[in-house]
Amino acid sequence: MPAGMKPLEKFLKKQTTALTRAGGFVGGVADKASGGTGASRRRASLSRVVPFFRETSPESGQAREVFSPDSEDPPSWPSATGTGLVTVPSSANGSGSGSGSGSGSGGGDVRSPSLSSDEQSSEASLITETSGGGGGGGGGGGTPLHPDTPDNLTLAMLDSVAGKRYGHCTETLLDDFMLTHPIFLTADRFQQVLLQQFSLEMEGREGERGGREGEAERRDGGRGGEMEGETEGGLDAAERKQAVLNVAFRYLDTYRELLQEEGERSNSFPKELYLCAVQELSRFPELVEDVLKLQRWTEILHCPSEEEKESRKKQVRPLFRHFRRIDACLQPREAFRGSDEIFCRVYTPDHSYVTIRSRLSCRVGEILALVREKLQYSEDQPVLPGNLILVAVTSAGEKAVFRPSDEAVFTTLGVNTHLFTCEPSELESLLPLPEEIHWTPGDSKLHDMSAEEVANQLVVFDWELFSCVHEVEFVCYVFHGEQSRWRPLNLELVLQRCSEVQHWVATEILQCQSLPKRIQLLRKFIKIAALCKQQQDLLSFLAVVLGLDNPAVSRLRLTWEGLPGKFRKQFQQFESIADPSRNHKSYRDLITSLRPPLIPFTPLLLKDLTFLHESCKTFHGDLVNFEKMHKVAEMVRIIRRYRSSQLAMDTETSPSHLQTKAYVRQLQVIDNQNLLFDMSCKLEPKDT
Repeated sequence: MPAGMKPLEKFLKKQTTALTRAGGFVGGVADKASGGTGASRRRASLSRVVPFFRETSPESGQAREVFSPDSEDPPSWPSATGTGLVTVPSSANGSGSGSGSGSGSGGGDVRSPSLSSDEQSSEASLITETSGGGGGGGGGGGTPLHPDTPDNLTLAMLDSVAGKRYGHCTETLLDDFMLTHPIFLTADRFQQVLLQQFSLEMEGREGERGGREGEAERRDGGRGGEMEGETEGGLDAAERKQAVLNVAFRYLDTYRELLQEEGERSNSFPKELYLCAVQELSRFPELVEDVLKLQRWTEILHCPSEEEKESRKKQVRPLFRHFRRIDACLQPREAFRGSDEIFCRVYTPDHSYVTIRSRLSCRVGEILALVREKLQYSEDQPVLPGNLILVAVTSAGEKAVFRPSDEAVFTTLGVNTHLFTCEPSELESLLPLPEEIHWTPGDSKLHDMSAEEVANQLVVFDWELFSCVHEVEFVCYVFHGEQSRWRPLNLELVLQRCSEVQHWVATEILQCQSLPKRIQLLRKFIKIAALCKQQQDLLSFLAVVLGLDNPAVSRLRLTWEGLPGKFRKQFQQFESIADPSRNHKSYRDLITSLRPPLIPFTPLLLKDLTFLHESCKTFHGDLVNFEKMHKVAEMVRIIRRYRSSQLAMDTETSPSHLQTKAYVRQLQVIDNQNLLFDMSCKLEPKDT
C-alpha cells in the first residue's frame, strides 16, 4: 500500500495526522488493491476531501488534529434481557441539528418529519424505547421495536401496519425500515418474507405470531403478552394482506430507480405478488384496487416508457474529468445508473491511450477485456500484452491497483487521477501525464466573469448533482449491508465536485503572476463564497473557503496584506463557520437557521453517519439494534428535508452565460499539493 493511503473508517473513527497533507490519494481504492476486507474496503471518495477534517494555521502552516470522537471504543451492547437501552454517542446524535424545530409526532407528511428539540440536542447520549402503547406520543424520539432478528422485525413491522398499533409512529417505523433494511436484511430475503406473509392463512399467522411473541416474552420479561393483547381480535386476513401490499408499495416507491436498474432480477417480485393477489380476489374483492396498482408497478419496472428509453440511450454521460464534451456538460445532470455507458480513456505506460465505451458499473476484468481488444488492432502495439492490470495513477504519482472483480471504479477516481493499464512488471514505471506535472502561468478566464454569475452557476450545478443522489446512497456509502448491490455513484460525484472546487480556488490564485490581479482574484473568491452562502449552497461555500485556506494560498503574505480590511474581516467570519471545534458547532448553528431548499456540506453528513455506524453495534448475535436504524433514518430524513423544496433554476441562454456555465462545469485544476506549494514559493519566496 503506498504511503499516505489509509482506510476511511480508521480516519473518521480516530483522527490521525497522517492525512493532513492535502490532495492525498486515500482510502477505498488502495484498500481494494491490498486485499482489505470489511470496513477497510470502503470506497475512496470521502477520504479525498481531506481539508475539512484538518485545520491549518495560516501563520505557522502546521496542521493540527481536529474532530476526535469522545469515545475511543464503541459503547457496549446491552444484554438481550436488559432494558433495551442503546447507547448512541452525543456527536452522532448532535448531527441532526440541521433540521428545523417542531415535534416529530405531530401531523403532516410523515415521510419528511422535523426532529423534536430533544432529538436535536447533542447532549442526549441515551435513547430509550417508546412503550408499546405510545401511539406516537413519544415525540418521535425512539422506535417501538425491541432488538430482534431481521425476520421477526419484518413481521413486527407488518403487524404494526396491519393493526395501526403505534398510531402515528407506525408511519415513521415503516420509513425507518424502508431506509435501513439493506443494512441488516437483503432485498431478496425481504421480498421473500412479504410473499410468504401474503400467502399465509390466518391460522398459521396467528400461530406464528404467538410463537414469536412467546419468544419476545421470554426475552423481554412479559412484553410479548402485552403486545398480543393489543392486537388480538379485530384483525382479519384481508387487513393483513392489505398491510403486506402497503409495505410492498412503500418498498417499490422508495427503491423504484434502483429496481428499474436491476431489470428482471427485481421485476419478479411485483409479478409474483401480483399473481398471488389475483388468486385471492375471489375471496377478498376489496383487494381489487391494490391488484390494479400492483399491475401498474409491474409495467413500470418491466417496461420503461419510450421517453425513458431514449433518455438512457444518450451516448455520452459526462463524468468530471474523464473524457468530457462541452455540449454534454451543458445539459442538465441526470442521475447515473450502473447500466449507463460512458467513454473513458485508458492510458498505457508510454502515455498513449485507447478510448473505450463501457458500462459505468462494469467490472475491472471487463474493462481490461475491452482494452485488450482495442490494443489488438492498434498499430502502436504490435505485440499484444500478456497479463494486464488496471491502475489508478494520481497527479502526484501515487498508484493503486484494482482487482479484476472490482466494480464501478470510474466514480471513485480523484480529480486528476487517470486509469492506466500495464503488465505487473511495468507498474513501477508508470508516471502521471505530463500536463498533470507541469503548469503554465497565465491570466485566468475568471477575471472576465462576474462573481454573481459564477456563484449562480456553482449553485445550479451543485443542486443538480445533489438532486441526483438517491437518499439510500447515503446509507449504502457508509454501511456494509448490500453495498455490492447498489453503488453510491451519484454521491461519489458530489464528493468529487467538493474536492474539485477546493483545488480550483488554489489553482486560479497560484497561476496568477501579477500581485494586483492576484489580490483581485482573492476578493472575487471571497465574494463568490458570500454569494453561495446567501443562496444556501454550503457545499461550494465551504469548498471555496477551504480552498482559500489551502497552505499554498494562506502563506501568500503579500497577497493577503493587499486585501481590503472589509474582505479580511468577512473571510474570518467564513473561517469561523468552517471551524471544526465542538463538533462543527458553528456550521451546525448556521444550517439549523436555514430553510429548504439548501445544499449541505455532504462530507460532514457522511462523517456523522460514519460516526454513528462506528460507535454502536448493528448486531448483537442475531439481534438487530433497531434504535440505531431509527437514528440512521432520522439523518436520511434530514437530507430529504433539505430537498423538500425545489431550487429555482436559471434558464438564461446568452453567450456569456453559456460561457460561464461551461467554465464552471469543466474546471481545470491542479490537485497535486506539492506542485501547488512550489507554485506558491515561486510567487512569494520564503524570504520575502
